[in-house]
Amino acid sequence: MSTAPKPEILAAFEAAKGFMPAGEGLALYEAAVEAGALGLPLLEVGTYCGRSTILLADAARAAGVTAVTVDHHRGSEEQQPGWDFHDPETVDPELGVMDTLPAFRRTLHTAGLEDHVIAVVGRSPQVARVWNSPLGLVFIDGGHTDEHATADYEGWAPHVAQGGLLVIHDVFPDPEDEFTGQAPYRVYLRALASGAFTEISATDSLRVLRRTGAGV
Repeated sequence: MSTAPKPEILAAFEAAKGFMPAGEGLALYEAAVEAGALGLPLLEVGTYCGRSTILLADAARAAGVTAVTVDHHRGSEEQQPGWDFHDPETVDPELGVMDTLPAFRRTLHTAGLEDHVIAVVGRSPQVARVWNSPLGLVFIDGGHTDEHATADYEGWAPHVAQGGLLVIHDVFPDPEDEFTGQAPYRVYLRALASGAFTEISATDSLRVLRRTGAGV
């Protein structure tokens, strides 16, 4: 039986800044609800303005666990000025650099989910190095270069508990999508080849894998 968020949660998701389509969001929510049953935190790499965080936080609230979201809030490569995914509203007018943290905080407050999220402001590899707790779910949705996607995988996949879920966004097998989705695709292939993860669902560019073995 599929699991769907309540209408007010879905409305908050759709109203928030971000790039995740509703169909992928529903698949993420279903994975988060399933993973929440493990009684462990749900962690997201790549917060942006909190669109997908809403779904993780609501699933965490229902399970009595915490959602954790990690981002430096300065924007990934394709969100910088001059690129298609840049939003001028995310630029700090005084500093002249991106700062998505205020928008993220407004998103969570509006959705009534602030008490169910720990926001970690920092670079993913640095945070991963000091993290030492098992996770029920890791959602990789950070930078789309090989450097960043690989670092997110190597930093966080080891923390996925047995039976927990690894969710990877923007998996695009077509070489035409080199900039937007080939690095996540290569990480996805690496996860499958490791023998540690088994794919359980695919929804457009979202892949859900379960830890069924050791290693990464």
